Amino acid sequence: MQTSSPFNPVSPGAHDISTLFIVTLIVAAVIFSLVTGLVLFASYRYRQKEGEGEPPQVYGHRGLEITWTVIPGLILIFLFILTLITMHKSDPTASPGTKADLVIIAHQWWWELRYPQAGVVSANEIHIPVGKKLYTLIESADVIHSFWVPQLGRKMDAIPGHPNHIWLESDKPGLFLGTCSEYCGAQHAWMRIRVIAQPEAEYNAWLADHQKLPVFPTKGEAAKGLQVFEEQTCINCHSIAGVSSNISIGPDLTHLASRKTLGTGILDNTPAGLTRWLKNPQAVKPGINMPYMKLDDKQIKELVAFLETLK
Repeated sequence: MQTSSPFNPVSPGAHDISTLFIVTLIVAAVIFSLVTGLVLFASYRYRQKEGEGEPPQVYGHRGLEITWTVIPGLILIFLFILTLITMHKSDPTASPGTKADLVIIAHQWWWELRYPQAGVVSANEIHIPVGKKLYTLIESADVIHSFWVPQLGRKMDAIPGHPNHIWLESDKPGLFLGTCSEYCGAQHAWMRIRVIAQPEAEYNAWLADHQKLPVFPTKGEAAKGLQVFEEQTCINCHSIAGVSSNISIGPDLTHLASRKTLGTGILDNTPAGLTRWLKNPQAVKPGINMPYMKLDDKQIKELVAFLETLK
């Protein structure tokens, strides 16, 4: 199920944050109801009646003044302590020397994903194992972004030159949607996040598949598409293991065909969607770094055939 509501948390951290919000909302609702009720009661009970003169003036009541000072103070102390507990539980301190399980690097307007301990690089679609915390670094390659998947926990800013961290975890399998929550330019609205939580065996199989080099075609349209990729400027911006590497101007394409979407969710990853993207990416997602390449229909068809082999 594709969901994104913070009221349906699926991780311990998100659950703690949701509980804090609900408790605070209940306290605020009780205070609002009490104050509103007293105002309405006083407005009716002590309204001026015909023929009555100036009511007696009351200049203070020490007992009431102490009461309405102490009670709000106790409420604030309660919420403060609850907030501190939630902060500690939802964002535990990492032990010194803890190595990152996942590095998320925000770009305008896509997400670079690195699993350093497995040597896997991907983009936009994050895979995590169910029931296991991943120590995740959040970085930015350009401007300030903010990583947020509501059902999995807190927001975290991605700031150039200042890595932050979160613990990414899910209690159950599923697809959980998120977005960049800090305005970052023209295509901010299409900087979507997809987190796929899988049983550990499936997650390990996904990692193993992504550690493999793709099998490159040697004949047909797909082989000609590989040639187009190498001869055009595609190779200067995109990494494909075994063809080009260590390039992060654009998303890594090594296992592009295994992803469900293109352009961080703006198109489905189908031959038709890929064709539309390659024909003129600026028409699909204006302002992105990928230029209008002016490829002819034959080149696009061959390039799509090649990219479809990158499972």
